[in-house]
Amino acid sequence: MARAGGITNPVNVWESREFIPLNVRRLFEFLLQFEATIKSKMATLNEKLDILERRLEVLEVQVSSVTTNPSLFT
Repeated sequence: MARAGGITNPVNVWESREFIPLNVRRLFEFLLQFEATIKSKMATLNEKLDILERRLEVLEVQVSSVTTNPSLFT
């Protein structure tokens, strides 16, 4: 009994079932590792973004002080 796109031998279906838990476990371990990697990279990016935001705030204060008191820099 062959079906289009299906497995033709029902014994092969039963034998391949024992590999399913192994594949699920490998997939689960991959996802855990992927999540840890992504969290680490996101934390690093967040730190860099915080630094850039602080620098921008300093620059905004400097520009504001120059525009309100240009005589300080002449």
